[in-house]
Order: sequence, then C-alpha cells, then structure tokens
Amino acid sequence: MTHTLAHKLIKAHLCDGEMTAGTSITLKIDQTLTQDATGTLVMLALEAMEIDRVQTEVSVQYVDHNLLQTDNKNPDDHLFLDSACKRFGVWYSRPGNGVSHPLHMNYFGKPGKTLLGSDSHTPAAGALGMLAIGAGGIDVALAMAGVPFTIKAPEIWGVKLTGELPDWVSAKDVILEMLRRHGVQKGRGRIIEYHGPGVDALSVMGRHVIANMGTELGATSTVFPSDNAVKAFLRRHGRENDWSKQAADDGCTYDHDEEIDLSSLEPLIAKPSSPGNVVPVTELEGEAVYQCYVGSSANPGYSDFAVVADIMKGKTAAGGLSLDINPTSRDILQDLVKTGKIASLLETGARLHQAGCNGCIGMGQAPATGRNSLRTVPRNFPDRSGTPEDSVFLCSPETAAASALSGKITDPRTLDMDYPRIDPLDEPTVNKDVFIAPLEEEDARKIELVKGPNVDSMPVFDGLPDELTLPILLKVGDDISTDEIMPAGAEILPYRSNIPEIAEFVYRAVDPDYPKRAKDVRSDDGHAIVGGENYGQGSSREHAAAAPRCLGLRAVLVKSFARIHLQNLINYGILPLIFRSPEDFDRLEQDATITIKGIKVAMEDGAALTAQIDGGGEISFQNDFSQRQRDILAVGGTVSWCRSGNCS
Repeated sequence: MTHTLAHKLIKAHLCDGEMTAGTSITLKIDQTLTQDATGTLVMLALEAMEIDRVQTEVSVQYVDHNLLQTDNKNPDDHLFLDSACKRFGVWYSRPGNGVSHPLHMNYFGKPGKTLLGSDSHTPAAGALGMLAIGAGGIDVALAMAGVPFTIKAPEIWGVKLTGELPDWVSAKDVILEMLRRHGVQKGRGRIIEYHGPGVDALSVMGRHVIANMGTELGATSTVFPSDNAVKAFLRRHGRENDWSKQAADDGCTYDHDEEIDLSSLEPLIAKPSSPGNVVPVTELEGEAVYQCYVGSSANPGYSDFAVVADIMKGKTAAGGLSLDINPTSRDILQDLVKTGKIASLLETGARLHQAGCNGCIGMGQAPATGRNSLRTVPRNFPDRSGTPEDSVFLCSPETAAASALSGKITDPRTLDMDYPRIDPLDEPTVNKDVFIAPLEEEDARKIELVKGPNVDSMPVFDGLPDELTLPILLKVGDDISTDEIMPAGAEILPYRSNIPEIAEFVYRAVDPDYPKRAKDVRSDDGHAIVGGENYGQGSSREHAAAAPRCLGLRAVLVKSFARIHLQNLINYGILPLIFRSPEDFDRLEQDATITIKGIKVAMEDGAALTAQIDGGGEISFQNDFSQRQRDILAVGGTVSWCRSGNCS
C-alpha cells in the first residue's frame, strides 16, 4: 500500500484514532515553537496547570513580535519569558535574534519530526519535510507537558509542480497563484502536499515562502519532501546529521489533486484587504505607491533581500516613497553586511529596521492614511498594519523592488536589466550561542517566575450552566479574522499578558463600542456573537477568545469556523456553535435574545443543541464535538480540565 508523505508523517506520530478524514486523532509532538505575542499565555498556562517541566524533545521560545520598548511592558514580558524558559526547560531566543520560523528551520527543525507552534505560520517548517501545525497557546502548553495533540484527521491535497519559474517570478507568486485560484477557505481541513519535478527547482527557503502562506488558504499544514536540497541546507547550517529523507511513495493517491506549471506563472499581487484577493500585477500597473516593505516570515531568506539589493543597486528609491527593509534575523543581517547588500540598500535611501516581525504585525512601519503599501508579508487583513484605513498589497520582493524604483505598482519584467539570480551562501552565519539553553532540571526548580506589573495570572472561568439566555451583541459577516476580533499593533499587543486590559480593544475596528456594551449587558449569563463563514481566520492568537470571554462572551453562532479559533474558543469555555442550516444566520439579528437549554446533557452525551429565539422560533446547531471537547466546555476551559487531573 502506498502513502503520501503527510500520511507517513501522521502514521509515525499517531497515538490514537485512524486516518479517516474528519475523525479525531491524537499525535505525539516532538517539538514546539512559541513567540512572545502568544508565548506569555503559554507560560502562564504551564504555571496555571501546575506543569513542572516540558516533555518534548525541543521547545523554543522566540521573542520576535513585541520588540518596541516604549515603556516597561514589553521588556518586563521579555524578562518573564526568560525566567519561564529557565523554569520549565525551554530554549530562549532573545530579542534581536529574529523571526521564529526561519530561525527554527536553521537551528532546530528536523525532517520527519512534528512541530506544534503558537503561531499560525508554524507550517513554514514543512519546507524541511516536517509535519508542522499552528495551534492556540493552551494546546501548545499541553503538548509541552507531553499530552498528545488532538485534531481532526485532514484530507491530503496533492499539488504537483512542473516546470521552472521564469525570470522575475518567485516562490511568492506560487502561493499567490494558489490563493488566486482558491481564496482563503479551500484549505480548511486539509494538508497541502507539494510534489513533482517542479519541487527540485525551488530552494528550501522558496519552499518556506509557500508553506508559510498555506495558512492563508486555511490549511492545517503544508508539506514538502526532504530531499537533497534540504540535506544541503542543513549541511550549510552545520546540521547535516539531522537530515533524513522524507518522501511520498511512488504511485500514491491524494484526496484532492492540483497541478501548477511553474513556467506559466506571472508576477501576482493580493489587493486589500485579503490574501485571497489576487490579480496579476499588470492589472494594477501605474497605481501610486507610498511604501514598499521587504521582510517578514513570508519572505525571510537571504535571497529575498539580496535580490532587492541587486535590482536597486546604483539607483535611488522614488521620491516620497518609504522603502522599509526588515531583516528577519541577526544572521541574515550579518550576511547582508558581509556581502555588501546592506550598503546597496542603504544607498537607495532604504530604511533599515531591527530583526523581527515589526510591521507585519503592526509593530511599527504603519503606512500613511489613504496610501498604498506593497509588502512581502503573509496577510493584509484590515487594520493589521497599524493604520485603521490601511491599503496593503501582498507581493514578491521583485515586485516590491520594481515598484520602489518607479513609485508606482510595476511589473518587474518591465525593468531594463537581467534578472539577478541569488545563490545560497556556502557559509551562512550560524551562531547558536545567542540562544539561551535550558537549565538542568535541578537548577530549573529553583527559578522563580519574574512578573512585572503588567503580567497577570491566567484567567480561570466557570463551567457551562444547563441554560443560557444571551443577547446577541454583535453580528458580523464572512471571513472575520482574529486581527479584527483582537487587533495587534504597538498600542495593543503590549497588554498580551494582561487579559482584562487587552479586552478593552476587542473588535475595535468593527465595533469600538463592543467592550462597553458587553460590560453593560443586563443578562447575568453573558452574551453571544453571530458570524458567517470561516469565522476566526488568520492568526492563532488565543487573545481573540480569552479577551471576549473576559467580557462575558459565552457562545459564538456561525456558519463555519477556522480550525484554530474553534479550538481556542473551546479552550476558554465558549460554546462554538455551527448552524445546522446556514439560512438560520439570517434569522438572528443584533440585539435579539436567544435561550440555549439542555447544555449539560449535550455536553455529556452529544445530544442536539437548540436555541429559542425571543420573538419565537427555534434554531438547531451541530454537536459534533469530541468527548474531550465536551468535557473541556463543561468545566469552563482547558486550564480547569487540566487541573482536574486530565494532563497527568
């Protein structure tokens, strides 16, 4: 019997269940990745669940999101994370080292291993032949404690690549082509597996670009084979012994099939305000540009910066345009210095920023109001940039460079020059000494967690009653992102360790009065929100569940959920209800009241859940929760469930 690579990776780590799509399975997790925007809650969860020491092969905490130190909040959190890593046995990547995903590939990722990360772009490590999945922080904390990760078995979407990319077309255009074809929902419940002769024409970091943004399709993960290119990549980073061949069996079949002829692709661009809003660059040529931004986890490799430097060498960026260069790691920055690429970029008038996520998460480099910003980042949801009325486009480094020269959206194929091909450096900068290794267990037990005034304890909520009467405080449409539910940015993210404080910003861009109305609601039971398809897409940040729960949110009624947000709601004891009939969405209006009865019975035996509408009529919801999910909801969330002895 032949198997896909994704099936082989799942089979090698399967603890419980069968590979029948849609059924519950549990997986052994080898490695975890956390970053500071979500990692503080992970560490607080380990403390709240009374976990003594991580049980994974490798767990790494990166500081890459909240780097601005405009007051005490971010540096206090950095000290807290450092102390938590020492206490629980976790590697610590200090501020300035760079973005988690490329660093993890360079220093820790291993073909054939599983990786669970509290960042939705964790599947980038699939470029190495890993099974890498994004999840909410509490799920990652459980994996760190040695609890197998529970997920619905995915379908496998095979994408055969043929041909080679033409000049001026890069890996970013491959994933933009997938988004052009399918939008932001087609990957839900699927692992995307790339195969075929075209894979050989892609560098490992090019594969990283594609695997990173598979998340924007809604995919559970993205997998590439571990081949000789991966072996050479690991050898250049001093880790050839970590390599193993990982490939699908010849003749295997996929649940879904796709084919992309790389030679047929052209430069593409995603218009505001969705990664799925993709068109050819030629359709937008000539539109004025205010900012071109190069960097982020979506285009983090040396070549992504070097190609811009070579395109712009000896030239100057257009007048009035901000060319923002955002190195993704200290290593990359050193390599760009050694090869003279930084000098070329600075001579163009570029602005050089510190290594980290920065503008991708709205942490600086926000664009001006009403001006177009071209970015090599993975997503362009409304207000994510830090500017409420933003106009962000997603593109390749080549398109960003060409547009920076002209001050207008420009097809890079129109440049009067040969395409600069960038080869991987034979000896890239490698310096693991900038990481802080875990302490020995005996020494770790002596460490006290360092909590500044903004670091609050993990909130613990009551279990579900048998009946809830809930006013609907908000009704929203399709594809609501976690950026819209719980905004990021320099003003808000510093409160990530303080749920009551960060709750003041919930749904700021959609309904700025929502937090006040939630506090003023008369119902003792709390309130509900109604949404459309793909509710909670985007970032894995569990603040989008924890903060509304702090405001009294008890149920979210939608047509469908994004995978990570669905589980985050459950982790915080919020009922995530899916209409049996999507038409029922139209029967519920903001300010209506519903009553949900028989909740305890439903949590015990999976009985149907129904709600009575205050004006008359009944609505029925799916109840396909696993037994574990029902148990968690019944006690008010995963922290309470774990403290009841379920994590031992």
